[in-house]
Amino acid sequence: MNVKIERLNSQFEKEISLILQTEIKDEDIKFVTITGCEITSDLSFCKVYFTVLDDTKKESTCEALNGAASFIRGQLSQRIEIRHTPELKFIYDDSISYGNHIEKLIEQVHEKEETE
Repeated sequence: MNVKIERLNSQFEKEISLILQTEIKDEDIKFVTITGCEITSDLSFCKVYFTVLDDTKKESTCEALNGAASFIRGQLSQRIEIRHTPELKFIYDDSISYGNHIEKLIEQVHEKEETE
């Protein structure tokens, strides 16, 4: 991946987090953590990965974020100097819950080893 795209990924991640904290009034979006951004090499699309505190709200939060994507994109175009601001697609990041699952499995193995 080239340096420009990596820099844009981190800049988008930071700016989207700020926009969600300061500009968005929707309560479904308040407790969202942006975990990463992946911009395509032609700068036309950006996958924005997020997590929420309450797992039961991940579907409604995803819908709310994708509904607000055009507003967020407009805010990004004002904050980041780029010729064409990519379209945003919000995707729930399963990696944290997957990591927690793996951690629990490892703990179970250690507990079994200690009892044997």
